[in-house]
Amino acid sequence: MIKAIQQLIQKYWEQLMYLVFGVLTTLVNMVVFFGLDHYTTINYLVSNTIAWFLSVLFAFFTNKTWVFQSKYTTLKDFSREMASFFFFRGISFIMDTAIMFVGISLLVWPNMLVKVLDQIIVILANYVFSKWIFKDTSED
Repeated sequence: MIKAIQQLIQKYWEQLMYLVFGVLTTLVNMVVFFGLDHYTTINYLVSNTIAWFLSVLFAFFTNKTWVFQSKYTTLKDFSREMASFFFFRGISFIMDTAIMFVGISLLVWPNMLVKVLDQIIVILANYVFSKWIFKDTSED
């Protein structure tokens, strides 16, 4: 039984690590958004942008280091990964902002409910994007 569990963990290690760091990244995003949304007079879309930027920075380094264990040999490789990461996270940011706007401004749903639903969709999209960005460089 223990051996079977160890084999499952080994087989799905990348997905498990993505889940762990995805939860932490989402927590960074949610805490920053909540703090700015509830304790300042900053517009919710500006709060969302600040939360997005800080969580993407956190996600880049955790995904690179612990999830996909991406190694780079040159500054050019690192720069390519970072540019690609921020580009694709920019796409998910557009999705994020659109969901927040529709849910809060048009449907008038509670801010945090929309944020939670939004994060589920964004996390799934980001996994697909990250899988491509941090591919094993030996495959090139």
